[in-house]
Amino acid sequence: MAGDVLGVVLAAGGGSRMGRPKALVREPDGTPWVEQSVRMLRAAGCPSVLVVLGAEADAARELVPSDATIVVHPGWRRGLGSTVRAALEAAAGTPADAVLLTLVDLPGLPAGVGRRVLDAAADDPSASLARAVFRGRPGHPVLIGRAHWPGLRADLHGDEGAGAYLRTHGAVAVECGDLADGLDRDR
Repeated sequence: MAGDVLGVVLAAGGGSRMGRPKALVREPDGTPWVEQSVRMLRAAGCPSVLVVLGAEADAARELVPSDATIVVHPGWRRGLGSTVRAALEAAAGTPADAVLLTLVDLPGLPAGVGRRVLDAAADDPSASLARAVFRGRPGHPVLIGRAHWPGLRADLHGDEGAGAYLRTHGAVAVECGDLADGLDRDR
């Protein structure tokens, strides 16, 4: 895929089911989930990565690799929709043609999943819309071309992410079930 794709890690939530913000969670070996997410996006082909923090942002900031840009979203309590909107607003100030969004609670997601989503994108990155699916179940990462950012921002509400927009606008489903299970970790 030609064009500049900005990797985005959504890591703003309070992690109510986890009992703490997922941006603060580490693997047993000590590796922060947020660091794994940034590495995955870079290895997938994103030259720049942005991390959206919210709950306990000061503590989480210390776990974000120094080569990633941090955006603190003060309205994170309003839900996933507002966090995606904050990510797109931050991306709008960059030269990126598209964003590749992933969630912080997908530790161990292989870079091959991100590469496959990028490879399946249209020739025009700014018009692209694609998402990883795992044995037919929608998941992440999600590729959203710049041409879709205004419409998606207007469509985001509460704790709903981009799913409805992706369905309505015919996002390419990229099967990745052979690479990972794509399940987020809540506990």
